[in-house]
Amino acid sequence: MNCRFCDTPLTDVFIDLGHAPISNAFLDEASLAAPELHLPLKVYACGACRLVQTADYARPETFFNETYAYFSSYSASWLRHAQRYVEEMSARFSLGPASQVVEIASNDGYLLQFAQRKGIPVLGVEPTANTARVALEKGIPTVVDFFGVRLARELAAQGRHADLLLGNNVLAHVPDIRDFVAGLALLLKPDGVITMEFPHLLRLAESCQFDTIYHEHYSYLSLLAVRTIFASQGLDLFDVEELPTHGGSLRIFAKHAGCTAHPTSPRVAELARREAEAGMETSSFYQGLQPRALAVKLELLAFLVEQKRAGRTVAAYGAAAKGNTLLNYCGVSADLITCVADANPHKQGKLLPGSHIPVVSEARLRALRPDLVLILPWNLQEEILGQLADYAAWGCRFVIPIPQLRVLTPPARNT
Repeated sequence: MNCRFCDTPLTDVFIDLGHAPISNAFLDEASLAAPELHLPLKVYACGACRLVQTADYARPETFFNETYAYFSSYSASWLRHAQRYVEEMSARFSLGPASQVVEIASNDGYLLQFAQRKGIPVLGVEPTANTARVALEKGIPTVVDFFGVRLARELAAQGRHADLLLGNNVLAHVPDIRDFVAGLALLLKPDGVITMEFPHLLRLAESCQFDTIYHEHYSYLSLLAVRTIFASQGLDLFDVEELPTHGGSLRIFAKHAGCTAHPTSPRVAELARREAEAGMETSSFYQGLQPRALAVKLELLAFLVEQKRAGRTVAAYGAAAKGNTLLNYCGVSADLITCVADANPHKQGKLLPGSHIPVVSEARLRALRPDLVLILPWNLQEEILGQLADYAAWGCRFVIPIPQLRVLTPPARNT
């Protein structure tokens, strides 16, 4: 396999998580009689451009289709994040009724609804028809398609050039990253701005966030790699923000090379310096994650077995993609975790891929009164702990698995 950006042969393994099911391919009882697709989950680091990437085993249509189960609007904290983004960007770049905002991977309209309420014309691009249908029902114009040069040319021919072109957690999801970024350049107005958010590879490595790795994530991104990729398509990064989302993310700001409307922030050079100091320009940085992931696996398995032997009931919260990576890599199934609760009704009544743990409503979890709850989307632990604070009334404790196992006993709510 060659690097999907620079075509250099890939030889350095970043991490190998074995064979895993597609993280959002939830099952029903009837489907258990048929074989379940498992694919190698092996990640390489390019020795030339430093792009970290999965080996390709399936086309994106395998992951992003009518059965896609992730709907952004079921996370209250993510909605707040989206609303803050709209407020900040509309003020910073003077967006209004004469502007055009285009979001790539707009999901169920979770973000564009806030721009639309401010009177800013919006357009979503979303390849999963079921989530796009929800956005369309909200009155948000949405094109159901994959984004790249072909679609960018079509939209540009319709006069849909963007003043603000954004994508949250999509840059990592595209197999042909050159075509995707080339499409961004085609659709951007001469003085327009691109913003992209993605989990920061530096934080992934530092905090052993290997559960962020799954097949739908083709790439694991640093400022170092992204600057190179964007520059290859005539785009310059002029600012970067470090965000707490997803365990530590970057929001990059890009413009056409030569555009003078947006001066370059010193934050770009500062983060580049910190990445270099961490060793991200050298091969040594991309080694060492495998034994740390194994340590997490052994610790979690030993803990769950101990609880089982003690007769305690362990459940989980959050049927997230990262949770599926963790459970399948660790070999955890329904014999150790009774069920997993999730607020998304599209997941309730289904079974997690691979582990086959049943997904239930939060009301069902509350009625079970488990002794311990494993929080799978640990990046949302504050939101979840707040929602489940009254579980302390029966002595329930909460388990955080990454970067090392922690057991929390939250104080009971004041009544």
